[in-house]
Amino acid sequence: MADSLPDSWRAVLEPVCMSRAGRRLGGWLRAEEAAGKQIYPPRGCRLRAFELTPLDSVRVVILGQDPYHGEGQAHGLCFSVPAGVKEPPSLANIFRELADDCGVARPAHGNLEHWARQGVLLLNNALTVESGRAGSHAGQGWEALTDAAVAAVAARPAPTVFILWGSHAQGKASRIPELREAAGDNSRDGARHLLIRSPHPSPLSAHRGFFGSRPFSRANAFLAANGRGTIDWALPQPALAPALRS
Repeated sequence: MADSLPDSWRAVLEPVCMSRAGRRLGGWLRAEEAAGKQIYPPRGCRLRAFELTPLDSVRVVILGQDPYHGEGQAHGLCFSVPAGVKEPPSLANIFRELADDCGVARPAHGNLEHWARQGVLLLNNALTVESGRAGSHAGQGWEALTDAAVAAVAARPAPTVFILWGSHAQGKASRIPELREAAGDNSRDGARHLLIRSPHPSPLSAHRGFFGSRPFSRANAFLAANGRGTIDWALPQPALAPALRS
């Protein structure tokens, strides 16, 4: 795993990969695959969030829990699916809020790479999952890697937006001392980073405060006020590609 780390993240993440816990995670994943278990996303996509969003370009962090566990859905970015794959319900609700918040027309696909290439780190807490078993790789060691990534972003002086949907993402942020100390809940002067907290966009909780939370416009207002530009949240129409297969 350490060999495939993007250069911009290597100093932060390589010590975790080379630790006893990191080596144990790698061995456990190899054993699961050798036992015939289907793991998503497929090899080559598991560090995709870091590949598309170098550390020094991060402007927004969106935290997810773990990858989609259906065939062809997960491709290394939280909440995202490859073009041509039907958008899952949580992503459909994200697009609904985006339309209400910013007037952005509903995208024709669910591939969020356009966001990632602009500095939106789309990071799950665990970077793999077993087919059909949501949360199955939680607690196996990925958390140390993703904690280190979030802490590295929070420790940088560049003002950054952390979008925390649901108690799981908010709990992860509470473990990062730099984030707890530096961040606020609005864009008031004196807060180095912006935390945007709301319920999760899943159908079970979206109506409890996710809808109407305006995360996209609030993020852009904070970034613009701090000289970091804005994110183009509209998704361009890509050339349609087949869904990922393992």
